[in-house]
Amino acid sequence: MDAHCHLTGSYLETDQVEDTLARALAAGVSGFIAVGTDLADSRAVLALADRFPAVQASLGVHPHEARHWSDATETALAALLAHPSVRFVGETGLDWHYDLSPREEQEVAFRAQVRLALALGKPLMIHTRSAPEATLRILDETGAGAVGGIIHCFSEDKAFALRALDLGFHLSFSGIATFPKAEAVREVAAWAPADRILVETDAPFLAPVPRRGRTNEPAYVRHTAEAVAALRGIPPADLAALTTRNLEALCGWAPSS
Repeated sequence: MDAHCHLTGSYLETDQVEDTLARALAAGVSGFIAVGTDLADSRAVLALADRFPAVQASLGVHPHEARHWSDATETALAALLAHPSVRFVGETGLDWHYDLSPREEQEVAFRAQVRLALALGKPLMIHTRSAPEATLRILDETGAGAVGGIIHCFSEDKAFALRALDLGFHLSFSGIATFPKAEAVREVAAWAPADRILVETDAPFLAPVPRRGRTNEPAYVRHTAEAVAALRGIPPADLAALTTRNLEALCGWAPSS
C-alpha cells in the first residue's frame, strides 16, 4: 500500500495515471491514498477515486495553500470530505521551511481542518516541516488524537515520534528512510511499534534509493518497504502485510474490502 501519493493536477497528467497505477499494481502495490492539496486538486482526486477502485482519497488544503483559506473554502471542503471515498482529511499542517503561506494563516487552516476531521470522524493526514513543536502543540490543543491519523513523510526524530504516538498518530515512512544521511528517521523506522507504521512514496517527490534522482511513483514504494523491513529484521512480505493492516485499521479501507 502507498499511504500517500499525488496523482493529479500539476503532479501527474491525466493520460499518465493509468500507466502509473498499472506499473505499481504489477510491482505488488495493492492500493493508494491519493492526496488533494487544494479544492481543485481535491476534486480531481475524487474523480480519480471514482475511476479506480484501488484509489481512495485524502482531501485538504496544504499549508502552502493556506493563504487561500476562507469560510467559503471551509464550506466547500466540508462537502467534498463527506464523499465515501474520502478516508483522510488533509494534507494539512505546517510548513515553516518554505513559508509559502504566512504562519498565522497556516495555523488557521490547520485548526479548521482538524475541526472538520473531528466533526466527520475521519483521521488526519499531517504535513509538518521545520515546525515540530508547533505541529504537536496544535494537535494536542485541538484534541486531534480523537481521530488520529498519519504523520506523513516522517522526517523527525525519536522524541517527536514518541509524542506523536502518544497523541494517537501513525508514522508513515517515505523514501527519506533510504537516504544516506537520514539516520534519525531510520532509527525511528526500526523502533516504532509495529501496529503504528506505514509506508508511502509522496510521489512524485523523494524517490527512494535506488531510484533517487528520478521522478517518484507509487511502484517505488516497494523500495522503501524493503528498506524498512530490513531495519526491522523481518521479510518484506511481512512488512507489506502489517502496513496494509495498519492502514485498514486506521481508515477502514483496504483494497480487498
